[in-house]
Amino acid sequence: MNKQPKVIQTTMETAQWFIFLLASSVAIPIVIGAIFEMNSTEVSGLMQRTFFVVGLTSFIQAFIGHRLPIVEGPAGIWISIFAVMAVTGVQSGIPLEDTLRTLETTMIFTGFFLFLFGVLKLSQKILPIFTPLVTGTFFLLLTVQLSGTFLKGMLGLQGNSLTIQLPEAAIAFFTFFVVLGLSSFARGWLSSYAVFIGILIGWIMHIIFIGNAEQVQPAKLFSVPEWFAFGIPAFDMSVIPMALITAIILISNLVASIVAMNQTLGVKDKNYSAQVNRGTAFSGIGHGLAGMFSAIANVPLAVSSGFIALTGQHRKRPFLYAALLLTFITFFPPLIQWISSIPSPIANAALMATFVQLVGLAINNLTLQPLDSRKVTIAGISYLIGMGTMFLPAEVFAELPSIVQNVMSNGLLLGTGLVIILEQLWKEKER
Repeated sequence: MNKQPKVIQTTMETAQWFIFLLASSVAIPIVIGAIFEMNSTEVSGLMQRTFFVVGLTSFIQAFIGHRLPIVEGPAGIWISIFAVMAVTGVQSGIPLEDTLRTLETTMIFTGFFLFLFGVLKLSQKILPIFTPLVTGTFFLLLTVQLSGTFLKGMLGLQGNSLTIQLPEAAIAFFTFFVVLGLSSFARGWLSSYAVFIGILIGWIMHIIFIGNAEQVQPAKLFSVPEWFAFGIPAFDMSVIPMALITAIILISNLVASIVAMNQTLGVKDKNYSAQVNRGTAFSGIGHGLAGMFSAIANVPLAVSSGFIALTGQHRKRPFLYAALLLTFITFFPPLIQWISSIPSPIANAALMATFVQLVGLAINNLTLQPLDSRKVTIAGISYLIGMGTMFLPAEVFAELPSIVQNVMSNGLLLGTGLVIILEQLWKEKER
């Protein structure tokens, strides 16, 4: 008698995870495509390959990696690396196509270092570095870095649009408050499927009041994601130190995501060493796949914790189903084209709503221990410098060596590195 409701529940939760996976990944290939002057066919191919790696890596991590329902998606640090390398390449007279080939190498080497850290269990040795102060500061910087991107998307400030698109912005904010309202005040299935319902309502309203998105050239019915679509990887000596630094910072991202997810799931006083080692190793495999398939490298998205806190979905099985479904549909480009027609303002609004919970996780981590003068000073310095860097154009670092550019121009990377260094140098006095 109870089988049908369970099936319906699993189907709905899978659908909601699937939408969340898409919403987390659909905007970034469009942004990267614009930076590297790709045409619509090339952007569609990049989206196909990125979805493939997102689905496959998310499934592998949840099944045999860290074994948590954490979405692996393109975000934060890799957007900055792609953008900075594009700018510095152009300034050095390097064609954008060659920069993309160098980026393939960068992702592969980063994956190699991550895999070594995980297999040799070096990740657990640096685990004590990532204290609640570090993870809390990381979350705050992450919300600042991506909230601007989401807000621009909600306001329709994309492509050639330099002014607020009022109809799109109105529907996006309506979607944002629908998701928050349902998750906060509704009960039962309305609360559990707030993100799914919000996106569905927003999408329908967008079609009614604004119309469908522009149609792109019809794609082949079946297509396998292409290997090395950017060309054979190009090697540059600056790739190795940049990949090593990126790998270390990515471990902090992984630790923060694992800690946040365990907190959200109610797991307390747990030794995270095994999860971090497995997660680091399989994150390395994911980066290798991203390099080989000329996709955008994935990181564990801490906002996954916000999604679970928002929807109350604690089961892992629907997440696994959704990741497999995303991997499967990438072999059918017409489906990718249809799904990617979710209006960007609607997708950004749903993601912004989940970040409300992530802000709460940041504050919770910062206040796990009493905030004395030392902690406030360390967090303040890291937060202000990291956040301030996010508002600087990449061109201001053009005179610096390429490896320094990639560190200094990334506010998330710089701020996280600062809080780690300051906390290690400024030790707490023993009472």
